[in-house]
Amino acid sequence: MSTNPPLALLPLLATLVRVVDAGSFSAAARQAGGTASAVSRQVARLERQLQVRLFERTTRRLRLTQAGEEIVGHGRRMLEAARAAQDIGEHLQGTPCGTVRMSVPKALGRFVINPLVPAFLQRYPQVDLKLRLDDRAPNLVEDGFDLCLQVTEAPPPGLAGRPLLPVRQLLCASPAYLTRAGTPRHPRELAQHSCLALDERADDHRWHFSRGDELVGVEVSGRYASNHSEARLLLAEEGIGLTCLPHFTAAAALAAGRLVEVLPDWRYRGSYQGAAWLLWLPGRQLPPKLRVLIDYLAECLAG
Repeated sequence: MSTNPPLALLPLLATLVRVVDAGSFSAAARQAGGTASAVSRQVARLERQLQVRLFERTTRRLRLTQAGEEIVGHGRRMLEAARAAQDIGEHLQGTPCGTVRMSVPKALGRFVINPLVPAFLQRYPQVDLKLRLDDRAPNLVEDGFDLCLQVTEAPPPGLAGRPLLPVRQLLCASPAYLTRAGTPRHPRELAQHSCLALDERADDHRWHFSRGDELVGVEVSGRYASNHSEARLLLAEEGIGLTCLPHFTAAAALAAGRLVEVLPDWRYRGSYQGAAWLLWLPGRQLPPKLRVLIDYLAECLAG
């Protein structure tokens, strides 16, 4: 076994975790601002020092060996410990400073969060923000995020959080489409209309509505489907059909008259509803940079 001091392994372990998270040596190099060959040499050096093989290299896709899986786990815990130590230092310092890494769903980021960022950065000049727009819910530890935003009824197990705003789904269509196809008066009439669906799961083409105690389900169809609400928004504005959109995605188009709400006395009941929750790992002492961002977003979105 190598006689190199354990501290010499720390930067190599960090590189290994970056490669695994990025999916390739070249992607990890781009993130670090280096070269793929330099990253590859660091991983090879780690393999020599530990005297184990970390990756199976028989296919184009990187795949960890069993030893590699265990070593990456130790690397992740090392990075989490480093972040915790950094949090303590920032907390004792008192002044919000440093970088906040946050993951936000695409539509929420585009329409709700990103417009609030300039004023936050001006208010806190020593805080930088790295915002990833991604509809995939991240693992805060493994993906290296301080915060994430998710639309859910309650925080997932193992996470602490704060609700920022309720999320409602609205059934919308353009005036031109309604003039051409007619305005539905009851959810069952949607079966005769062109409906732009989410199309992520088999039941995304069965829409459910409620009004008081009345529940209605209807099979819908249409010529276009997309799992991105902004894509459906654009097609709805062009008169291709009706669609259900988060209220923040539809707000500007409704205010400008490019869309109108349909069946406003009915509530669409489907996925992506509840509230937009800002989530973080429990049990950690939140450093000032996180506290001020959480409070700022809550302040801006109150009401």
